[in-house]
Amino acid sequence: MRTLAYIGYAALLSHAVFAQSSAVTPKLGTVDIHPSAPNTIPRMRSGFSRGRYELGNATVADLIRTAWDVDTDGVVGGPEWLDTDRFDLIATAPVGSTPETLKTLLRALLADRFQLAVHAGTRNRAAYAIVSAKKIQLKAPANPEETGCKLQPRLNPPTRRGLPEPLVFACRNMTMAAFAKQLPSLPGASGYLLNYRVVDQTGLSSTWDFSIRWSMPNSGAPRQGPGNTITLFDAFENQLGLKLKLTKVATPVVVVDSVEKPAANLPVLTEKLPARPTQFEVASIKPGGPDTRGGNVAIDRGGLVRITMTLKDLIWEAWGNINTNRIVGGPSFMDTIPWVIVAKAPTQEDSVGWNGPVWNGLDLNSMRMMLRALLMDRFGLAAHMEDRLVSGYALVAAKPKLRKADPSNRPGCKDGPGADGKDPRIANPAAPKLVTCRNMTLAQFAAELSKPTSEENPILFNFPPVVDATGINGRYDITVNFTPPAAIPSVATKGGDALASEPDGTISIFEVLDKQLGLKLESRKVTAPVLVIDHVEEMPTEN
Repeated sequence: MRTLAYIGYAALLSHAVFAQSSAVTPKLGTVDIHPSAPNTIPRMRSGFSRGRYELGNATVADLIRTAWDVDTDGVVGGPEWLDTDRFDLIATAPVGSTPETLKTLLRALLADRFQLAVHAGTRNRAAYAIVSAKKIQLKAPANPEETGCKLQPRLNPPTRRGLPEPLVFACRNMTMAAFAKQLPSLPGASGYLLNYRVVDQTGLSSTWDFSIRWSMPNSGAPRQGPGNTITLFDAFENQLGLKLKLTKVATPVVVVDSVEKPAANLPVLTEKLPARPTQFEVASIKPGGPDTRGGNVAIDRGGLVRITMTLKDLIWEAWGNINTNRIVGGPSFMDTIPWVIVAKAPTQEDSVGWNGPVWNGLDLNSMRMMLRALLMDRFGLAAHMEDRLVSGYALVAAKPKLRKADPSNRPGCKDGPGADGKDPRIANPAAPKLVTCRNMTLAQFAAELSKPTSEENPILFNFPPVVDATGINGRYDITVNFTPPAAIPSVATKGGDALASEPDGTISIFEVLDKQLGLKLESRKVTAPVLVIDHVEEMPTEN
């Protein structure tokens, strides 16, 4: 099963943003808010162009994070629906509004239409701090006009046999605070930082020139030994005279005091907005040759879409990355011929500048709807969703070791450690997945284990469906640390029980549930949604 990878810290909160200003609070113009339609990629999109401000498929937690510019964990309290109910919000705003102006306008709208009341707070969150270690190896800036860190070209390209050269970054005219903010986004850094924030605690206030080099983590066989790699941590200490120290810092959060769902309303915009397109303007479908490699999607600027896949994978893509094991029926030729689709998607000027699951200005969910329509038109595809018994797992109780939930948290799962702040990934990089689920029932946790890949931040990719059969009620805080199944090719089951993974530090989800939670996954038939192929033609109609 292929998972397509689409190519394509917030500023500190000030208590002043919660205070009432003596000036008149600015407001957005005409506003349309309505529940979002079902979507193959349930993530927020946002954009502003020519006076139209649009936030699509957004939870209220998304809207609050956007309005106050806080990170994923930065909205505290509030009802459970804050993370589940999704809304489309379209409003008019003054042309030329800055991002800061739009945040102010959005805060006013949330107070008006959602009756949102919040206050500023802080929570201790794990973070890496840059601190002084020994003799500082930084230089005064040579060119005050140049700033930022840039990746330098490699002298020798990596080869299959040799280890790749370390990445080299030239940083110019940088404060340590600016370097801390940019560091997580630099290539290779996230593999060491594990998505933790980086903050400056050096006390150095000047700007500096420096260069730093480190190796990509886990760069593949042959396995890197201590002498073959430069870790990010070694690079800081030996090259800069600084140190990365895991610590806890007080992080600004938005605390929700009260909030209500907005009443359903009819569009009140003064101009009729164009509907999102559902069909390609033109499309060509041709069979690929014997050397054609499938599993590719590319979207160029201007709406040019190129897809190379078998018919079954095209259906998989069009319905939103549903696991191919849950596509049932249909003839065998769906898995044989790779098809090459070149299509032109209609584009809109106001799509430029959008954020979210958008690739070169084209919303990916809209592209999938166009692909679905194309398959129905050219291949005569007819399909429907229904619940059926499929191969999956039941979550059962063995010797449960569960921690009662903190009821003040909204239910949900996130990457990272639990309340104790312990991160076993640092000592054992072979188990890189660390997930904390808070205030969850075991039925909710089981559903998270088999959440579709298109959902935001799934625990497992393309995992069979899981149902709760523990018989255990109540809500719990659950943390699991494991190696993703794709990284353990030898993991198998015998009679429904997971076999142990190799003694190389890897640990399977089966072992983790057993050892860490006292639960087990047993193979059995479970009820899950499937896509049933009712009809499809072997060859498409003419281009």
